[in-house]
Amino acid sequence: MPAPTALPADPELLAQLLLARRATAFFAHELNGLSNVDLDGDSLLPGWSRRHVIAHVAYNARGIVRLVTWARTDVETPMYVSNAARDSDIAAGAELDRDALRTLFDVATIQLDAAWRRLTPETWSHPVRTPSGREIAVSETVWMRNQELWVHTIDLATGASFADVPVEVLDRLLTEITSAWATRGDGGDLVLSVTDSRDERRFGDLHSAHPVVVSGSLAGLVQWATGRGGSGVGSSAGTPADPPRWL
Repeated sequence: MPAPTALPADPELLAQLLLARRATAFFAHELNGLSNVDLDGDSLLPGWSRRHVIAHVAYNARGIVRLVTWARTDVETPMYVSNAARDSDIAAGAELDRDALRTLFDVATIQLDAAWRRLTPETWSHPVRTPSGREIAVSETVWMRNQELWVHTIDLATGASFADVPVEVLDRLLTEITSAWATRGDGGDLVLSVTDSRDERRFGDLHSAHPVVVSGSLAGLVQWATGRGGSGVGSSAGTPADPPRWL
């Protein structure tokens, strides 16, 4: 996915676009390694096959295209008509012919790239709303796409892991997850301590008088915090409990 041709001189946004390009290649590589029979196998998400994950990622791209179109035209275009409509699209996409499902991902990716390319430097700051109603600049859709691709590639259950995800993505994921816990009043005294870094790094309630410290590698902590297992993660309270809800 080549970098867009019209961008503000914003190094952070440029970096996020490059990460999105890498994330697209990561997902595509794992998808292309699956045989047509493999597509019918289970994903890491309860109740979802790999087909559901692929359809979800494809329709996420189309949803982001609608937000980018909103920013470009100044005509409100919600990401999804409703949660029910989104779920219905995913279910229908999962039933597509195997070749059609692969094409759905490829075409949706191209459409999103083209939509980002059509933005001018000024419209990258145009406000849009997420499905939860949160107002963001359309430039934030680049991180939204990064998050979807890096995490859901692992959900394809091909053997890819959070250890394959760039450190900067893992850092931002863990920061946002623990911030979401705090905003909702979840997480209590949880403190997440990264053990595979030269400098000590901690996330969560750093001011707690009685912290429950969950420790592990950065990749392991993100795996645990996203609710995808706790391999290599330990806790000062014994075996780590299930984490609070992420999204």
